[in-house]
Amino acid sequence: STTTVKNFFLVGFTESAMLQYILFITILIIYSMTWLGNVTIITTVITDQQLHKPMYFLLGNLAFIDLSESSVTLPKMLWDLLSEVKTITFGGCITQMFFFHFTGDAVAILLIVVALDRYVALHKPFQYLNIMNHNVLLRLVAGAWVEGFVHSIVQVALVIRLPFCGPNFLDNFYCDVPQVIKLACRDIYVVELLMVSNSGLLTTLIFIALIVSYAVILVKIRTRITEGKHKAFSTCGAQVAVVSINFVPCIFIYARPFQKLVVDKAISSLYTVITPMLNPIIYTLRSTETKNAVNRL
Repeated sequence: STTTVKNFFLVGFTESAMLQYILFITILIIYSMTWLGNVTIITTVITDQQLHKPMYFLLGNLAFIDLSESSVTLPKMLWDLLSEVKTITFGGCITQMFFFHFTGDAVAILLIVVALDRYVALHKPFQYLNIMNHNVLLRLVAGAWVEGFVHSIVQVALVIRLPFCGPNFLDNFYCDVPQVIKLACRDIYVVELLMVSNSGLLTTLIFIALIVSYAVILVKIRTRITEGKHKAFSTCGAQVAVVSINFVPCIFIYARPFQKLVVDKAISSLYTVITPMLNPIIYTLRSTETKNAVNRL
């Protein structure tokens, strides 16, 4: 390809120096909380014998992927908020894009696995430990990573084949496919179609699958469970909320041919900045069992 572009300039959030400082402090606090929450969960799940159960194994893995996902974009974003010139090399841009989709997709698949785990626990409580045995868990987690890898390789392969020879101003705070392909100096109609069907369709299908599975779980809670029904409902409701915060913005960004909208950056910051911090709080730190384990730790 005839790529002559060596660097991309990231436009970022705002021109205002004051606002950039405020954003820097806000995002630094969020990123620190993301690390604190997720590292606490990983450590507790590894060290506490009482948490050596399928659900916590999955939540420990979710915490690890959340940490990885937020670390793909946030350190660079924090650096840029204090920099005069916000640039990223072409290679760096492609790398960031690869890891962003790799971890993001792995999170999406793992959320399905977590919902599946809850379904089995409610549906077949007596066979639960046999069904969700160690080998099955390892396969499911490995499957999430492999699926993320394949999805990401496809995205990056489509981008790398495009020629970039002119404009190199990216109107975003990190490198992502929709903005980058717009800078290619050739018609991107087919690539855009492939992107929408790859990312957009995938995200939409996963979201529908998750909402359906949670609906089934909620019905199950209503009909089967007598003890602690309210708590089960609130946990499930909270998980549906997190799934929605994660997926609805993704669907908005990826499931349409890319036209620049004012709200794009704010919306994509939901799943880049906010959900990796929320996941540990909603999925893990709400349960009494984990709270006790963290206290013991």
